[in-house]
Amino acid sequence: MKISIRHRYIKKIPVLEVVAEENKNNILPLVIYYHGWQSSKELSLTQARKLAKKGIRVILPDAMNHGERKTGPVSPIPSVTFWSSIQYNIIEFAQLVRHFDKQQLIEEGNIGVGGVSMGGITTCALLTQHPEIKTAACMMGTPAPLRYIERVMERSAELDFFVPQDLPLLLSWVANYDLSQNPEKLAQRPTLFWHGTKDPKIPYEDMADFYRRIETEPYAKNSQFLTGEGEGHLVKGEMMDVVADFFESQLVN
Repeated sequence: MKISIRHRYIKKIPVLEVVAEENKNNILPLVIYYHGWQSSKELSLTQARKLAKKGIRVILPDAMNHGERKTGPVSPIPSVTFWSSIQYNIIEFAQLVRHFDKQQLIEEGNIGVGGVSMGGITTCALLTQHPEIKTAACMMGTPAPLRYIERVMERSAELDFFVPQDLPLLLSWVANYDLSQNPEKLAQRPTLFWHGTKDPKIPYEDMADFYRRIETEPYAKNSQFLTGEGEGHLVKGEMMDVVADFFESQLVN
C-alpha cells in the first residue's frame, strides 16, 4: 500500500497529512496525532503510517515553538514554553477539525486524537472540552497536569532554578483541562493509556494512580491502561502497532 505524505499549511499551522494514496479524496476517520516536547511532526511519521494503513487520515501538526514553528530558544524559566506549546495545540485542534469537516472528508462521528509525552498531555486536555472526540490514545503523557506543574516547581526549587512563585496563577487555565479533576469527561469514550514504569520525564505513578481511581467507574468502562514494565520515555514499534490496532477497532467500520 502506497502512503501519501502531504506537507501543507492549514490556517498557517504546518502539518503533514498522512493517508493511503487510494484514500486521499475519500471520506475517512480522522486522527490528529501530537508529537512530544522538543520534537516535531516528522518524528511521528512511523505511527502515522501505521494508522494510515488502517484506513485513517492522520494529521501531524507542528506544535508552537517546535519544528517549522521554532523561532528561538525555549524560555529559561522551566515549563513556560512547554505549557505555551500545549495551549496552542488545544486552541488549534478545533481549527484543524473544522478544515476537514468543511471539506466533507471526515466520516461522521469518527474523530480520534492521540499523542506522545507533551502530545499525550494535549490529548488528555482535549478530552475535557471536546465531546466530539470519539476515541483517544495517551502515550506516556499525564491526565494530571496540575500535579505535573507542582512537580516542576518542587524540582526547580531543589535545583535552584528560578520559577516565578505565581507560575500556578500564570498557568491557571490548565485547571480547566485537568482530566484527573474531571474524569467523568471520559464519558465512556474508548481511551487507551500507556506508560513505562521507568519513565524519567513524566512519572508513571501519576498515570497509574489516576487509572486505579477511575477504573471501576461507569464513565471509564471503555478505558484501558497498559503498563510498559521497565520501559522508559519511548514508544517502541510494537506499541505503535497496538495504537494503530486500537484506533482501527474504534474508528474503522
